[in-house]
Amino acid sequence: MGTDIKELKKQLLILLDKEALKRGNFTLSSGRTSNYYLDGRVITLTPEGAYLTASIILEMIKDRKIDALGGPTLGADPIAGAVALLSHIKNIPLKTFIVRKAAKEHGAGRQIEGPALSKADKVVLVDDVATTGKALIEAKQALDKLGITAREAIVIVDRCEGARENLAKEGLSLESIFTVKDFGL
Repeated sequence: MGTDIKELKKQLLILLDKEALKRGNFTLSSGRTSNYYLDGRVITLTPEGAYLTASIILEMIKDRKIDALGGPTLGADPIAGAVALLSHIKNIPLKTFIVRKAAKEHGAGRQIEGPALSKADKVVLVDDVATTGKALIEAKQALDKLGITAREAIVIVDRCEGARENLAKEGLSLESIFTVKDFGL
């Protein structure tokens, strides 16, 4: 596989369109109904999809001096794992983390799982798909409670249904690898 970002994006778009895009009647996590559903995990949990996604995200952030990357479970889980592995291989190691919906009631009782983050860490949030941005906002709020500030979020697909605007209100900029327009929707 090539390392040219345009080629990586082209390959990822083909995979997403073929495997992750479903048409029909769906209720989204936001509660909205839609005539299509993009299940990013169908791709990010495959070897090729994990590699493509991590490669593109690492290319997007390589010059930003990022310390840590993670996001809301379940969409961010395979992305964070793939980025962690690839960042090690490419000798640009990043701490990665996962944000639970709520703190565990046993063990360490943490809501943020992974290596310890510090208040000085420059953090990027990731997720597979953004509709309203609710999961990313909740992840940011969990980090805020620990004094850790996230200012950027990256998703594979922005459904263009308010996430960018909602995240901006919370002080987060949103970048996406693709928007629904790339799928002709």
